[in-house]
Amino acid sequence: MNFWESLGWMLSATVFIGYLFALFAIIADLFRDHKLNGWLKALWVFFLLFLPIVTALVYLVARGEGMTERSNKAARDAENAAESYIREVAGKSPSEEIATAAALLETGAINEDEFTALKLKVLS
Repeated sequence: MNFWESLGWMLSATVFIGYLFALFAIIADLFRDHKLNGWLKALWVFFLLFLPIVTALVYLVARGEGMTERSNKAARDAENAAESYIREVAGKSPSEEIATAAALLETGAINEDEFTALKLKVLS
């Protein structure tokens, strides 16, 4: 195997891997789009299997802008879900804990010594 054959093989492998990335992105976008009905999704997948390059190019031209919007929305939804989970797991901030303890002190549920102990615990 000479240099040019090796270079050609590496170029072919790079193009094939790029095509696979595009194919997976298109299929993921198809199933992310809730406005498209099942028959149209099946039709796109059918053509992706039997006329892959042409169908991928047509899909990217015809639905590329919506693909970007759906991808951005999915990323925002994932980020919001992660932030919500972190807030849920993290609990209250120190100022919220102290405010809660102060409210308990005002209602008489705890005494001054317990309030001071809770405040020191939260601040440390």
